[in-house]
Amino acid sequence: QVHPVESGGGLVQSGGSLRLSCAASGSGFSIYNMRWYRQAPGNQREFVAIITSGGITNYAESVKGRFTISRDNAKNTVYLQMNMLKPEDTGVYYCQANRAGTNFWGQGTQVTVSS
Repeated sequence: QVHPVESGGGLVQSGGSLRLSCAASGSGFSIYNMRWYRQAPGNQREFVAIITSGGITNYAESVKGRFTISRDNAKNTVYLQMNMLKPEDTGVYYCQANRAGTNFWGQGTQVTVSS
């Protein structure tokens, strides 16, 4: 199993950029599909992006063209590069490791985008 730990959140102005990192301790990182989710106050947690163990990526429509997910298996880390941030991107961002129906979640990192 793996244990994701997110970092890189913070306060940024609208139009700015942030890069989130998710470092996963444990073994077998490369075989996990990795996802980012986010949750705004009062809202349900929503999918943001995925990168599979094979490197295939997919994004929520709301972030396509602005966010990029990537992974470095040598560092057991997945990244989320967020550009052209909007106030509606504000929320807690969570990293999820998934394999064979088992999910491991991080504790989240707060992203706040001011207008």
